[in-house]
Amino acid sequence: MSGRVVVLGGSGFLGSHLCDQLLARGDEVVCVDDFSTGRRDNVAHLADHAAFTLLEADVSVGIPVDGTVSGVFNLASPASPPDYLALPLETLAVGSEGTRNGLELAHRHGARFLMASTSEVYGDPDVHPQSESYWGNVNPVGPRSVYDEAKRFSEALTMAHHRTLGTDTAIVRIFNTYGPRLRPDDGRVVSNFLLQAMRGEPLTVYGDGSQTRSLCYVEDEVRGLLALFDSALTGPVNIGNPDEYTVLQLARTVIDLLGSSSTIGHLPLPTDDPTRRRPDITVARAELGWEPTTSLEDGLSATADYLARDAGIVAPGVPGSAASESPAG
Repeated sequence: MSGRVVVLGGSGFLGSHLCDQLLARGDEVVCVDDFSTGRRDNVAHLADHAAFTLLEADVSVGIPVDGTVSGVFNLASPASPPDYLALPLETLAVGSEGTRNGLELAHRHGARFLMASTSEVYGDPDVHPQSESYWGNVNPVGPRSVYDEAKRFSEALTMAHHRTLGTDTAIVRIFNTYGPRLRPDDGRVVSNFLLQAMRGEPLTVYGDGSQTRSLCYVEDEVRGLLALFDSALTGPVNIGNPDEYTVLQLARTVIDLLGSSSTIGHLPLPTDDPTRRRPDITVARAELGWEPTTSLEDGLSATADYLARDAGIVAPGVPGSAASESPAG
């Protein structure tokens, strides 16, 4: 059954893909974004879609959406370390007042509210892999706390709204996600490695590279968000890829995949950088019938294609780049 769905942060990397899939299944979409980290280009292809509306607004201040609302997805927040470290007060505001405004919008309309939380609520985990029952190991006053604690508060606020007012809510904990529409300057490990490899620059590995990440391709992630939204679960529910790689393994995979001449360089670990990250997706598999299906190599290739075009990189052997599209000879 189609509805009118509000996507907060809808012009961002993940939000724009969500808008695409909601429209594809027949929903009307109102995309709300202040473009502090989202990009208009991510939703430019939807401008003439009859069921799509783009609204520029800071959800921390208010959400001026008129008409009926059947669902609210709250993806409004800086999500990469360079962004939330550059916008610490804004990150805390969107996690608190932005979430409150989204919840109130959903409550007024009797709509379902999905809170996009994060694996960062687990901090630097001392339980591995991380299941939803784990409470986490977070430094509440470290530099990363502006994001970690904003999301932890947003989860608490979402559950308080549900328990106190009966708002129909769900919480998803999103693990590392990658794919087309990552900004070239996003600062996440996948975009960093791919761009450095395409440019023949050393791949920057922090520490010795033994820290792990679990990477989920964006189409798989969005499919999981929709499965949770369409269910009756309150959550939280982990949606991520349980395949775990060290950062050094990922760097070598990128170099091999692109046939790059890049080497690997090491820098000191950032403060409170998590050493391990891997989701336990037992709940998602059992209750939602969801699991990721895109291989790392396929996902990296599609992401490299996008980044090459977006950054205008001439990279031999990279699909979509100027060099690979040039006639031979």
